[in-house]
Amino acid sequence: MVDKRQHPRSPVTLDASVRRSTGEAHEARVVDLSFGGAFVEIAAPFAFGDEVTLSLELPELGRSELPATVRWTKPGGVGLQFGLLGARVTHALGALVARAG
Repeated sequence: MVDKRQHPRSPVTLDASVRRSTGEAHEARVVDLSFGGAFVEIAAPFAFGDEVTLSLELPELGRSELPATVRWTKPGGVGLQFGLLGARVTHALGALVARAG
């Protein structure tokens, strides 16, 4: 299978939460991260196309909310593609990815 990602992912271990549009939040762990998205270990079931918000700690910003869409699922986790991110969040995300990579 060919990897179609635009941005390489870096391994991380970050406590996070994933919130559905209904407000229902689930504890999660981000295990790889890039500018474009993340793989998140999570017990709650999600479906392809679900719109969610990933909440995690970013350097210099603290707790940040990243809009995302579920692009794939497997038992125990989901692949998220980030939506539109602001400049400060993008910069902090880049610092975290560079430090992890």
